[in-house]
Amino acid sequence: MRILEGEKVTKYFGGLAAVSNVDFHVDEGEIFGLIGPNGAGKTTLFNLISGAFTPKSGIIKFKDKKISGLSPYKICRMGMARTFQEVKIFPAVPAIENVALGALFGTPKPMSPAKATKEAGELLDFVGFSVPKTIPAGGLTMANQKRVEVARALATQADMVLLDELMAGLTPTETAEAMELVSKIRDRGITVFMIEHVMKAIMGICDRIMVLHHGVKIAEGTPKEIAASKKVIEIYLGE
Repeated sequence: MRILEGEKVTKYFGGLAAVSNVDFHVDEGEIFGLIGPNGAGKTTLFNLISGAFTPKSGIIKFKDKKISGLSPYKICRMGMARTFQEVKIFPAVPAIENVALGALFGTPKPMSPAKATKEAGELLDFVGFSVPKTIPAGGLTMANQKRVEVARALATQADMVLLDELMAGLTPTETAEAMELVSKIRDRGITVFMIEHVMKAIMGICDRIMVLHHGVKIAEGTPKEIAASKKVIEIYLGE
């Protein structure tokens, strides 16, 4: 069953098409990857899906309901949450309170502060956060800041998460831990749509991968099919 789909999604900035007539779908329960060179339109597509941008044309549906044009908070409360290419946390706020904000403001039904804090603590444990939860988020390592952001997305009770370069800037050990976390998120019944430049990760955990170049979809398939595509090799992967 398709949880997310887009048809001829297009977005212009001035006269430049950042995303051009892109068709895509994500099946419920899968890990779907999005790759492409810098400037390919990957984050723009995430911004269109999550409501930060409105498409010039085309339609995006989530759970069979049109979401293109909706406000980000409305899309979030429908069950879709995201992380960002550059981590967006509240640096002066303790880690646990950063996560609790997702539960307080991103869920479809109101939640008490006490319950939000309890869930935030459990989610920080789930994502592998191993330092005191009361540390201000700005003082954390990059890996732990990313864990906070993932936990905050999960705190919205999301059915689907968009992960924008979760593994960027991580050490090989931290990357392996992040790959394991993505699989654990899917094991909770949550669909994952991820942008990633770390090919070991994208090829190792994704069920399907889509490739963008200059805003145009140039390939889609299993990791094996993408790795064997002459066009993808020429444009992105290299020999």
